[in-house]
Amino acid sequence: MDEKLTYKDAGVDTKEGGRAVELMKDHVKRTFSKNVLTGLGSFGSLYELDLTNITEPVLVSGTDGVGTKLKIAFLNDKHDTVGQDCVAMCVNDIVCQGAVPLFFLDYIATGKVQAEKIADIVKGIADGCVLSECSLVGGETAEMPSFYADGEYDMAGFAVGIADKKRIITGAKVAEGNVVIGIPSSGIHSNGYSLVRKVFFDKMDMDVQDYVDELGTTLGDALITPTKIYVKACKAVFNKFDINGIVHITGGGFYENIPRIIPEGLGVEIEADTWEVLPIFRYIQKCGNIEEKEMFSTFNMGIGMMFVVDAADADAIVSALQAAGEKPSVIGKIVKGEGVKIYKDGEVL
Repeated sequence: MDEKLTYKDAGVDTKEGGRAVELMKDHVKRTFSKNVLTGLGSFGSLYELDLTNITEPVLVSGTDGVGTKLKIAFLNDKHDTVGQDCVAMCVNDIVCQGAVPLFFLDYIATGKVQAEKIADIVKGIADGCVLSECSLVGGETAEMPSFYADGEYDMAGFAVGIADKKRIITGAKVAEGNVVIGIPSSGIHSNGYSLVRKVFFDKMDMDVQDYVDELGTTLGDALITPTKIYVKACKAVFNKFDINGIVHITGGGFYENIPRIIPEGLGVEIEADTWEVLPIFRYIQKCGNIEEKEMFSTFNMGIGMMFVVDAADADAIVSALQAAGEKPSVIGKIVKGEGVKIYKDGEVL
């Protein structure tokens, strides 16, 4: 008689998946606001909109993943921070439009569900949602045997925010003479890790456990530092000041991201001596023998977000950001022309 097969025999353990859900419940619940009308496990997630002081509501959405930074999590066997990266990559994009995030959903795919690991990932997602003041209303954990290498996984997220139509930020109001305010990053964030891995693990043959004096920590801990979330910084200035443009420095660094909000006929000049470049970037540059312009083309170099504002408002906006716990600085200006020029020691890179 033929052997009777089960789903578990095919590599999918629904009981382990159920255990993962139980372990993540408390993490998810702490992100709930009064607007969340469903609990974990419903087929669809219900979120009640609060339209107080919003006359023309516009929903703003964004989706992203963590990229090859996940490889660092695998090497470190540390999985409770990359969820914050996933949230950050989504919410930091939607605030660039003047929106505040409302809720977040995640997707995690793995070859074999390990309940504790999935719960750790969701803990990081919940941490990111708490920092973003948004709710984790749902998600999916997909067990896909033979699709992923043993112990590996992928993840992506989706965020929805809301803005009043009259307060949407598009960059259309950016004008000559505007100044650029930069807000520090926490580190590499979630872009450029293919180059990072090539430098440290291929070229230098380093290990994540190696202690690096220049960084004051192990290489692994420096590389897995979570992406900073800028929602509270944006809320500190939204509805109080006119923000003409916001730039999230992600893949493509300064040269590809800043032009996304600059109108035709205008360019931007950035003074690279106006902020401290974080040690991790100088260490990457030294170990990889990477040119300065390539660094600014790939990484955030210590500035994770930029506001473009009227010069007359700059001091007040800087003060508001400082009151919110940030360390902003004026790093550039909008000029006639086109493209991005970065000055260092008085010379263009």
